[in-house]
Amino acid sequence: MAVKHVLIIGAALMLGACARVGEQYSARLSARQQAYAAVAGAPVQSFRYFSLWSWEPLSDEQLAVYTRANEAWLLDLDGKCRNLQFTNHIGLTSSVSEVSARFDRVITGAQDQPCFIKQIRPVDVAKLNEPQQGKPREVEEVPRPAK
Repeated sequence: MAVKHVLIIGAALMLGACARVGEQYSARLSARQQAYAAVAGAPVQSFRYFSLWSWEPLSDEQLAVYTRANEAWLLDLDGKCRNLQFTNHIGLTSSVSEVSARFDRVITGAQDQPCFIKQIRPVDVAKLNEPQQGKPREVEEVPRPAK
């Protein structure tokens, strides 16, 4: 009977830890969404695309793509884009090296439906990175639980 109680308590502790990690992830994702929204410009019809330098999923319906280290675009997608937050790679459709809103799509994998790009906004990358310059990274210190 004691072993059963230990297993139940252990499972409850693990579920609590997972919930905290999920909350932290959601808070970090929300902060990133707000940061990009704050520095995104007015919607544009399209952008030139020769290669994808980097990308950052912000939700199932939004992501930032970098075409250069200092050039980024905030893409709002039409509906939920399956596996966007978990895929290791993405693709963008384009026509003559130009990605257009309401025409081109984000591709997350061969098994997933492409996601239409609803809106494109330029990101001021310098402003996005401003708060990070000259500030040490914040680290949350949590004491190790006693065994």
